[in-house]
Amino acid sequence: MPHSYLPDHTLTPDELSRYARDGYLVRESVFADDELELLREAIERAANKAVSLVDQGNTYMLDGKRFVDINGMTIQFEHALNSDTPRVIEPVASLDPSLGELLQDTRLVEPMRQLVGADEVAIWTNKLNLKRPREGTGFGWHQDSPYWIHDCAHVDQLPNVMLAFDTATEDNGCLRVIPGSHLGGCLPGTDDGTSLGGFYTSTNGFDESQQMALSVTAGSLIFFSPHIVHGSQPNHSSEPRRAIIVTYQPAGHPTLKTGEVLNV
Repeated sequence: MPHSYLPDHTLTPDELSRYARDGYLVRESVFADDELELLREAIERAANKAVSLVDQGNTYMLDGKRFVDINGMTIQFEHALNSDTPRVIEPVASLDPSLGELLQDTRLVEPMRQLVGADEVAIWTNKLNLKRPREGTGFGWHQDSPYWIHDCAHVDQLPNVMLAFDTATEDNGCLRVIPGSHLGGCLPGTDDGTSLGGFYTSTNGFDESQQMALSVTAGSLIFFSPHIVHGSQPNHSSEPRRAIIVTYQPAGHPTLKTGEVLNV
């Protein structure tokens, strides 16, 4: 059964204190099974639609990895040679009405108003992570803020919330975080000479031994700072680990990729 939180879904003082200290916060089983089933159908429709548009887009390679840009949307494909399996779709919500409605759900929006520090919020970006069984690759240690700091002046006000569509475990590549690493702001990148290396965080800037694997039940929400170091392992299991990550910002500002203003 879903846990009981405040009726208006706002974060308690204790939750806000833990978020400020650790840079992340977990709310277990916020969405019920029947809601999740409909949302899983929606994300699969969205993924299929995105793939159907690939021929209309601009394909390019970065460090041997395939990306396709289509009218302000980017699809990242799995790293295996010639893979046609999408790994990340950003933004994704416009591909299915149910996902657009999800971005306005009070269970996401009310806590985000507190974490953004604004009475009204807008969408900065949203992306679908599709970690398919035995095929989904991991994500190296990184912060979100170095990706975004050149595109907006309010990077400190870009908290994320991840909704787990499937139960996330260490076997299927759950989110991992370095608690407290957000307190250091933007940390140095790897500087390894690759195109994407600067966006991965050098392990010289944090203590990798402090990592926490966030195993959560399907329907759980993970709120996390744009500055927290996070990543994940590959999916070695026979179960999917699908999730959407939505990033909010103060109202009135444009989105990352399309430049639209999407107040919620």
